[in-house]
Amino acid sequence: MIVCAAMLACMRTGALAATKLQEISAYLKPDRSETETQPTMKSSPMSRPFYYLWTTQTAANAADVLYIMALTVLVLNQTNSLVSAALMPLMRSFAQMISGLIAPLLINRFRLPSLLLLSQSGQFLLFIVLAVYLQLQGSDASFILVFALVFVMSFLDGWTVPTRNALVPRLVPTEQSLLKANGLISVSDQVVQFAGWGLSGIVVAMLGPSPTLLVTAVIYGLAAAFTLGVKEPAEYNDSAARATAANSGMSDPTANTTIGSSKTSDTAGSSRWHTLTEGWKTIWRMPRLRLLTFMDIIDMLGGSVWVGAFTLAFVQTALGQGEEWWGFINAAYFAGTVSGGLLVLVLVRTIGDRFLSAMLIGMAGYGLLTAVYAVNTEPYIALILVLLMGPFAELSIVNRRTLIQRSVGKLMLPKVLSAQASLLHLVFCISLLGMAGLAEWFGIVNLYLLAAVLTMVAFIVGVLGRRSFRTPAEQDTAAN
Repeated sequence: MIVCAAMLACMRTGALAATKLQEISAYLKPDRSETETQPTMKSSPMSRPFYYLWTTQTAANAADVLYIMALTVLVLNQTNSLVSAALMPLMRSFAQMISGLIAPLLINRFRLPSLLLLSQSGQFLLFIVLAVYLQLQGSDASFILVFALVFVMSFLDGWTVPTRNALVPRLVPTEQSLLKANGLISVSDQVVQFAGWGLSGIVVAMLGPSPTLLVTAVIYGLAAAFTLGVKEPAEYNDSAARATAANSGMSDPTANTTIGSSKTSDTAGSSRWHTLTEGWKTIWRMPRLRLLTFMDIIDMLGGSVWVGAFTLAFVQTALGQGEEWWGFINAAYFAGTVSGGLLVLVLVRTIGDRFLSAMLIGMAGYGLLTAVYAVNTEPYIALILVLLMGPFAELSIVNRRTLIQRSVGKLMLPKVLSAQASLLHLVFCISLLGMAGLAEWFGIVNLYLLAAVLTMVAFIVGVLGRRSFRTPAEQDTAAN
């Protein structure tokens, strides 16, 4: 029972996966150690392209929440099958994982704003097709076609988060603004998730699933339109053009294509493989990236316990309360993450360059509060604990994202983020199903204790690996 419910609840925790996947980002100069601090941290205004990026992603996230809710209700109403409804979020994660694997080829061929526009416009057009089809066909709609369209849309969406997180360091005016930019994005993501799931339910109940999809299509259109305002600095346009030319075989106009056609073909194949694996190799080659990715994986394994099915089971079993308290816990969790994102914005100058220390403090606090939450049986104390977890969770997530962005060159960053996104999608799906089985085996309370232990393991790994952020020899930047 928990296995099926957990699969369905994946749609409510796209926020968790997405936040984790956002989970990742920022640029660290080779001669600067993590322990150095800025004497002054002046607040710089964000660039106009950054605000366009922020707006388009907020609109796209709101559209995602609406369409997932509407489609799930539609599938449940038409099939009365929990398994059929659960296929959609799992299929979305699988499509996004595949998309992340091939994203480096597209990153080499297109500029990041163009890739983002292609993703948003493609989703908008496909969604119009989906909404019109469901409106016309009603109960006679083929869910094979519906799931096929959702798969393609999710495939296009798989480029969005890595592209966005790679664009952020390029669009902020100074490195001091990067933590603030990540905090702003995190706050907007959490606000959309916090308000979106409640409001989307009201919208679906008032309008019905099919009209809601038409409203969602309009929001997707707005997201695509705002993407037109996202412009990279000229330096990255020139670099992208050189990379495209090199990968198209145009860098040597004097090459003898008649004699060397077979060799050129082999070289092109080798170049494509190199492009696909470049991000993975960079993660493995750089101890700092390898450490942060490993910490992300450990944290993600335990993070799936906050999906709706597990929190409901905990509320009923450990707290002895009904479904209304499930709603209270969910609301408190999202309210905590929103307040945590705002706290990060307030603490930007205090944190300075101490991203690793801030991340570890957040991780330790989150792990300890999760352990106390697991053994607590008082509902009101549980609400307070969940509310307090939010700031610690955001302190960890935002600083980890910033550390990853600062650990690799800005031109290599999209490939690294694509590799990490694919990996984390896979880990999330495995964790979701694995935790559901473990909950059936040794109980929901022990499951939350296990999640706390996993977070503390990630914390210990970070403490033991601090030297990766201090040794100049380890601060090689990836190829730009």
